[in-house]
Amino acid sequence: MSNVVRAHPVPSQAAAKADWLDTIIKGDCVSRMAALPEHSVDAIFADPPYNLQLGGDLLRPDHSKVDAVDDAWDQFESFQAYDAFTRAWLLAARRVLKPNGTIWVIGSYHNIFRVGAVMQDLGFWMLNDIVWRKANPMPNFRGRRFQNAHETMIWASRSQDAKAYTFNYESMKAANDDLQMRSDWMFPICSGSERLKGADGKKAHPTQKPEALLARVILSSTKPGDTILDPFFGTGTTGAVAKRLGRHFVGIEREDAYIEVATRRIEETVQLDNLSVQVATGKRAEPRIPFTTLIEAGLIAPGAELTDIKGRFSARVRADGTIVADGEAASIHRIGARVQGAEACNGWTFWHVREGAQLTLIDDLRKEVRQRMGAAGA
Repeated sequence: MSNVVRAHPVPSQAAAKADWLDTIIKGDCVSRMAALPEHSVDAIFADPPYNLQLGGDLLRPDHSKVDAVDDAWDQFESFQAYDAFTRAWLLAARRVLKPNGTIWVIGSYHNIFRVGAVMQDLGFWMLNDIVWRKANPMPNFRGRRFQNAHETMIWASRSQDAKAYTFNYESMKAANDDLQMRSDWMFPICSGSERLKGADGKKAHPTQKPEALLARVILSSTKPGDTILDPFFGTGTTGAVAKRLGRHFVGIEREDAYIEVATRRIEETVQLDNLSVQVATGKRAEPRIPFTTLIEAGLIAPGAELTDIKGRFSARVRADGTIVADGEAASIHRIGARVQGAEACNGWTFWHVREGAQLTLIDDLRKEVRQRMGAAGA
């Protein structure tokens, strides 16, 4: 098998793009990330080996064997060996992450604390730890510990100075009934028709993550057209969800069996239309429009009269973008506050432009400018 497995590309993107986009790259994640361009991905989702340290078979009360994670890729000689591995792949990941990109790492109590410490040592800046509460966790069959009902995800920026990272706050709030999205997320573990299985009926991968979990990760921290790297690709959950949501992906995976399953899965995934993958944005995400831009755009003429909705106060527009009331010239905000005797005023929602008997809120004119800007950039 070749080193690069071509998966179905995101169809809405231009044809001219890096040849490693929307592919599964076979090989060791550290060496393969080293071959990718520096600062080339917008986000990383990593589901590294958990180093579970299992001691013998795990049996149910009826003495049937639990299908636990006992694969060679999850086994390390010591904690020191695991830490060295963690440092190596995180260093490689940090190199390819854009300066304002973010990384997600998921793990259990076996490894997530060690991973988090290495991340901080390397300069990553913690944004959140997300608790994935499993709606249907596996019981603790031995009855010697609490039921392990969650996993932890670390969400971090590349450095403390990376302030312009993507966080789709308005989308997450709207999805949570207009309440701030919390850091504890409840999803069932992967089961039913979503659980991929081989010809023998066994799980294709022991730790397949639910698509709903990846969808929230991607929708919260990326934009349509962004590129998401998964250095432990497995059966391709990240790639399938990224494609469906109009993002690019690049996956790295060592095991041929997982690559085969992931390739088929992604090829069968259908991308949503462009309207469906857009994210909600708040005022802070919109481009800043100075009042003078409305004059330059011909939407308000110098000399035009501004008034409040009840017609109690008025001001005149000047060519330089200031407005005048009672002989004082200043911004729409400062004059709005002064005429009301208030400490502050949002001039955009206070002032209206008068055209005969018609009043038009100047914020509506600002929205028209933004629409023109969006159409010009389309």
